[in-house]
Formats: sequence, C-alpha cells, structure tokens
Amino acid sequence: MARWLSAALLALSLLVAVGCGEDEGVAEDALVSVYVGPPLGGSGSPSGGACATARAELVRNKGRAGDVRVRAVCVAAGEGSPLAAIGAGARRAVEDSSSVAYLAVADPRAARFSRTILAAAGIPLVVAPSGEAGMAKVLRAIEAAGDGGRLREEVAANLEASPGG
Repeated sequence: MARWLSAALLALSLLVAVGCGEDEGVAEDALVSVYVGPPLGGSGSPSGGACATARAELVRNKGRAGDVRVRAVCVAAGEGSPLAAIGAGARRAVEDSSSVAYLAVADPRAARFSRTILAAAGIPLVVAPSGEAGMAKVLRAIEAAGDGGRLREEVAANLEASPGG
C-alpha cells in the first residue's frame, strides 16, 4: 500500500511540475500598462504634455496593440523635487506586474535617474521626443511581441532591436 501511495504521489508531483512550467502566453484582451514619466522641469515645461500626447496615440490605436489592451499611466510631477517624482513613478512601474515600458520624454537627466530602478525589474525605458512618438514605438513593440508568455521581456527585446534603441 505504501509503495502504491508513493508512486501515486510521485506521478501527481510530476504532473503538477509539468503543468506549472508551461508557457500559457498572453491572454487575448489582457491589459498592460505603459508608464509616462513626469517632465523634469515640472508641468509647465515643453514635455508637460507628454502624457496627453501618449494618450492621444492610444486613442488613435483604439487603446490596443494587436490583441492586447494598453493603458497609459501618467506619473504626476508632484509638489516636491522633480527627481523624487520620477523615482516614485519608476518604483510604481516596477511594482505593477502589468507594466511593459516606461516612457520618458527627451530629458537625459530624467532617463539616467529612472533607468537603474527600471532595469532591476526588466522594464524598458523609452526616451522619445514626445509622448506620441514614444507610445507609437511601444505599441509597435507590443504588437511585434505576439502572444508569448514573457511579454515584458519580448517588448524590451523589440525596443532594443528597433532603430534608435
């Protein structure tokens, strides 16, 4: 009896291990997030409209990239230091399992500050001249990623391989 029970438990554990290791892929209509960082110069700076133009690009694409729904999460500039807001936004993206990219509008100081936080979680940083251009680039990378089970990693690879890095 003990031998039969041991064999049954071994078979069950193998079945569970094989099932857990399977790559399910990205569910159709899954929702992913693209974080849009605040401008380093505050809301009155030229890049202050980055989130609005990123959202406009999403509207033009019906909020989708292929079978995946995409939302822009706008990081508020806040009242304190702009770098503190950028750091808080990057940490928020790291804590969000649905995040696939972080968009910073053409400020190398802001990009340097958030890059190390994002890199630890494998979230690609997209530095673009506008929210519209950055979101368009991310949407192309999401669509090219297909429905594999490692969307964040595939998006990062597609962004790295695209012209302009």
